[in-house]
Amino acid sequence: MHLEGIPQLFDVVVYGATSAAVSAAIQSARLGRSVALVSPDEHIGGIQVEGLGATDIDNQAEVFNSPTVGGLALEFHRRISKYYGRVEHLDRCVKEGIKDADVWRFESRVAEQVIKTWLSEFPQIMIIKGPLDVNKPVIRDDSRLSAIRLNDGTIVAGQTFVEASYEGDLLAAAGITTTHGREARSRYGESLAGVRDKTTYTQLDVPVDPYVVPGDESSGLIYGISPEPYGRAGDGDKHLAAFSYRLPVTDRKENQLPIYKPAGYDPAHYELHRRYVKAGGKLYTPRKRLPGDKTDLIGSEAPLATDLLGMNDGWATGSREERHGILDETALFTKGLLYFFANDESLPVKFRDEWSRFGYCLDEFPDNNHFPRMLYIRDARRMVSDYVITEHTASLDNGEEPVDDPVAIAYWPTDTHCVRRILRDGQVHNEGFIFKDGHRWRPFGIAYRALVPRLSEADNIISATCPSSSHVGYGKQTLPDGRAVRLEHQFHAIGQACAFACDIALRASIPLQQVPYSQLRERMLQHGMVLDVSKVAGPNFAEPRL
Repeated sequence: MHLEGIPQLFDVVVYGATSAAVSAAIQSARLGRSVALVSPDEHIGGIQVEGLGATDIDNQAEVFNSPTVGGLALEFHRRISKYYGRVEHLDRCVKEGIKDADVWRFESRVAEQVIKTWLSEFPQIMIIKGPLDVNKPVIRDDSRLSAIRLNDGTIVAGQTFVEASYEGDLLAAAGITTTHGREARSRYGESLAGVRDKTTYTQLDVPVDPYVVPGDESSGLIYGISPEPYGRAGDGDKHLAAFSYRLPVTDRKENQLPIYKPAGYDPAHYELHRRYVKAGGKLYTPRKRLPGDKTDLIGSEAPLATDLLGMNDGWATGSREERHGILDETALFTKGLLYFFANDESLPVKFRDEWSRFGYCLDEFPDNNHFPRMLYIRDARRMVSDYVITEHTASLDNGEEPVDDPVAIAYWPTDTHCVRRILRDGQVHNEGFIFKDGHRWRPFGIAYRALVPRLSEADNIISATCPSSSHVGYGKQTLPDGRAVRLEHQFHAIGQACAFACDIALRASIPLQQVPYSQLRERMLQHGMVLDVSKVAGPNFAEPRL
């Protein structure tokens, strides 16, 4: 199809700013392909450059998942370790099978500089910044995607396309079947699906009066509690796992912007926290775990932490303006929460003093007053294809047979964050968290089939970040904390696999769905990727669970 005014037809167009986008672009360039890396965001690198530095590698007692890190994911960490002068120790850990979570950790500013330098090594990667056009985001030619159109009118034409955003925006724009939210338990026969009958992890452990006027139901609920009915256990809905900011804070005074009272601060937004403490509940304090005496606040360290229950439900399918509104609202709440922790007189003096020791890092996010520019997007759209990753894919007991087309190994416990804070039997209840929960899980291969849409929908697009999976399956295999595929090193691996697949499809002039797995596997193994799940030791359930 001839497109007027198009100066260049790229071999590979990668859409997204994630770690998967970085690896897909770099590997494609190394294969000699012309690449357009189209980033809807100003900063490229995803959550790795937005606060996540305490990676989920070897950081659980029963988990030793660093042996699954290979290919470009390992190269990324070697480049990080070179900056910190610890590359020899990293190499020793990899070679000798030493478990050391600290060697995989880093500061966001370092990750961003590493990624910038890495991308700059490849002149054949053209970086184009801008989101998809709202009205006509794609140009199609029958079963093929021909080009994408950005909001400034720029048209980027390609022969193959890689979806590498957290949200699946390109998939949706291209007409690929996607879903979001929680499937019902009956949809795929998943015991963990839908509304949770029992949520134990990060659950409020003391009774808290939920009404504005204590004891008066007619006065309404205090801020942060949803009025919706609890629902029936196992039913599906469109709620998303709670997002949060992976916020680095430090107690180094020379590198510290003190926690401040944000404009628009409303003390009523933290009434639930006051009542929880008064009733005997325990809040949490920062734990340093990153270089530079920093921590990144995870979001789920306590029943009332920085996870934003119910505040992000509109993100998955929201417009750019709606997402900016969510960012503004959640940033204000999070900054206000830190100010509340450090200053509110209803809290114990010792607790306030501990939070007051910390502040925002002066060497992080200088263009946003040292606060992350993006949330940790744990849950958005997921593709629905002919093959779907579900709870059964990762179950040790009565699970599916291992897949015969793995592109990476997902190795992480069942992990999806709470979705709602509601009333149950008159008590405040955090609903939806799944973390281990007695489920005997296993590492598993992420199937190539889960990365490609149905052939009838498009034959030249592949997804690195929104694979075909259920909510529980995504939480088992994903990066996005409802994640094992959604672990960032897994995104690096899947992005790299997508690059190989695009190259094979282009060479043979075949649909991505018809890429011979034998050829793909050979390429991946040649580049040090880890594919054989049988050679990876599973979780040690005898270890105490953290």
